[in-house]
Amino acid sequence: MVLSKTASESDVSIHSTFASRYVRTSLPRFKMPENSIPKEAAYQIINDELMLDGNPRLNLASFVTTWMEPECDKLMMDSINKNYVDMDEYPVTTELQNRCVNMIAHLFNAPLKDGETAVGVGTVGSSEAIMLAGLAFKRKWQNKMKAQGKPYDKPNIVTGANVQVCWEKFARYFEVELKEVKLRDGYYVMNPEKAVEMVDENTICVAAILGSTLNGEFEDVKKLNDLLIVKNKETGWDTPIHVDAASGGFIAPFLYPELEWDFRLPLVKSINVSGHKYGLVYAGIGWVIWRNKEDLPDELIFHINYLGADQPTFTLNFSKGSSQVIAQYYQLIRLGYEGYKNVMENCQENARVLREGLEKTGRFNIVSKDIGVPLVAFSLKDNHKHNEFEISETLRRFGWIVPAYTMPPDAQHITVLRVVIREDFSRTLAERLVIDIVKVLHELDSLPARVNAKLAVAEEKAAASGVDIVHHKTDREWELEVAEAWKKFVTDKKKNKTSGVC
Repeated sequence: MVLSKTASESDVSIHSTFASRYVRTSLPRFKMPENSIPKEAAYQIINDELMLDGNPRLNLASFVTTWMEPECDKLMMDSINKNYVDMDEYPVTTELQNRCVNMIAHLFNAPLKDGETAVGVGTVGSSEAIMLAGLAFKRKWQNKMKAQGKPYDKPNIVTGANVQVCWEKFARYFEVELKEVKLRDGYYVMNPEKAVEMVDENTICVAAILGSTLNGEFEDVKKLNDLLIVKNKETGWDTPIHVDAASGGFIAPFLYPELEWDFRLPLVKSINVSGHKYGLVYAGIGWVIWRNKEDLPDELIFHINYLGADQPTFTLNFSKGSSQVIAQYYQLIRLGYEGYKNVMENCQENARVLREGLEKTGRFNIVSKDIGVPLVAFSLKDNHKHNEFEISETLRRFGWIVPAYTMPPDAQHITVLRVVIREDFSRTLAERLVIDIVKVLHELDSLPARVNAKLAVAEEKAAASGVDIVHHKTDREWELEVAEAWKKFVTDKKKNKTSGVC
């Protein structure tokens, strides 16, 4: 006689995840569950929910790297359990960080003597890097004002209104007034003349952006430096410059090597750059480099010994992973100057292809500049029929994530779409995006929800040209026309629908 055994409900080892009870249960949202679940079920259920996220490769809103080579992926996974701050336990990782700092400092033309070590630190991104640089400027300014017997309680920073939100965070968190140079229509970066006019004795630094988030444009750091030298001589001040090169720091040295924006300019005392943008590393790494040791007050550096040896530290956080630092070193030695130059030239060329494709539609004004971060910012020439936000929303149906946003004051009446061209955005994708944007325009042109607006525009044009409009439709007639338009729209969609495998 053959004996059979019925598996208990708790014996899940023989079950497929989708044959188990765990797919019938909602995931906890507020409280930790009482009981454990199998690792396979936990993985599958979370993985399934994550499918609803957008595709990072098609997220054209982000400057952050979304692709790296498998060899670098493996290095990152192999070091994911190393704590970056344990310098005594992981001395090689610390050495790799120092090598990155020195390589980047030389890339930015820091005035280092033979064998001299650069001053800088790795951070979790440019936001932390800017906080650290800002704190150094504030402390150095305070020390100077104290020595002169002057008040030191009202520091300020001069920037353009186009700065990234991390500058506003620094100003609010560390009690520094943010003096913003307003933008204007057609000029979407900080005006150097106006910036220097706003500088006073309490200005701890002027922040220039090499690669505006809004349209990728490089601000004129050299002109700012020259104007500020004149003002410093006239006033006896020594107001310095910080360059926020989060996006442009790994672009300008390779595409525009003759452009003077870095430590070649005497008033540039510190520079931040995002390794996770055009430094070509996954999210979580930034760098801040100082011109020399005198520009980083020693009292901001902490020394600890409870991890095994004396360790200097200047960060806003403490523990963090080592993977991104190791990945940055991999990219620097793997690609070298030649490789980075090739990548940036490819990005620049694919941005040109996209820009020309959009110009050929005749529907857009290009807001971005030829020289700057490889991105394309554009706005509709005529937004009476539909606007940039509708284009952004409709493009999501094709998988594209293209942001739409309004410009800061005093250009807030301008709405812009922006496509960031990263390393993994090929010419084929650029051409495909143009095709899909054209499809979106045609679809929005025919949407019945806009019939009212379109006819209103037609009436305005007719009135302007002196043509009499004989009949004004009633609200009921409008409703019937919209309903009929919807019916036609849905019917046409059904007729044109084809079957296929996605």
